Amino acid sequence: MALNFRQTEILEMARSEGRVVVEQLAERFAVTLQTIRRDLTELSEAGLLDRVHGGAVMRTGVSNIGYEERRRMNDAAKAAIGRCCAKAIPDNSSMILNIGTTTEAVARELLNHRNITVVTNNMNVANILVANESCEIMVAGGGLRRSDGGLVGDLTTQFIEQFKVDFAIIGISALDRDGDLLDFDLAEVRVAKAIIRQSRQTFLVSDASKLDRSAPVKLASLSEIDAIFTDRALPDDLMARCDAWHTAVHLG
Repeated sequence: MALNFRQTEILEMARSEGRVVVEQLAERFAVTLQTIRRDLTELSEAGLLDRVHGGAVMRTGVSNIGYEERRRMNDAAKAAIGRCCAKAIPDNSSMILNIGTTTEAVARELLNHRNITVVTNNMNVANILVANESCEIMVAGGGLRRSDGGLVGDLTTQFIEQFKVDFAIIGISALDRDGDLLDFDLAEVRVAKAIIRQSRQTFLVSDASKLDRSAPVKLASLSEIDAIFTDRALPDDLMARCDAWHTAVHLG
């Protein structure tokens, strides 16, 4: 579904606070209770929220937010993260970019890089980088996930294993406070694990809202990551862990 401005803000509030209340939303947006209930119903039917008595809560742990909604969420933060990460990628280097709207933001910032090789299981990344004539693009085989242009499965993993690159640039669905990187799709996680294995350095790109979400499948720990690029300072306890693990934290 295409979210209107009010629904987008409601979803962001639910993500940051965990719950939204009909009466408070009606007062905030100066609309009727019926209008807010209709917004919440539409968000629930789209799989983005769960309706509860008097309001709604964020849906976590069972399904991911749809690609188009994810692409529009925190787009300014993702663009800033993309710029920050791309600055750490030199010309004349090789990299693997996986599935995700934030890795796509990085791809857009690589359009002026020279003599780079990009391996990807993300059709959107490949289509973005077509505009860079100085970029060699290698697209993985495998099963195409129509919802987001991702390629996953055993064939994808086998393809990734043919490479050894300078950088892995990966996105995630959720980041636990103990530093675990989480996702929803086990097949996608298997590919991402292979991407980390086949890369000399691994960069995580993730906006801070991922700390407010949960997902059931563990991909890795920040202790295995060389650097995280994000838009806000990490919580103090997680920052201390990153310091201990020598995981660099860059703010976009």
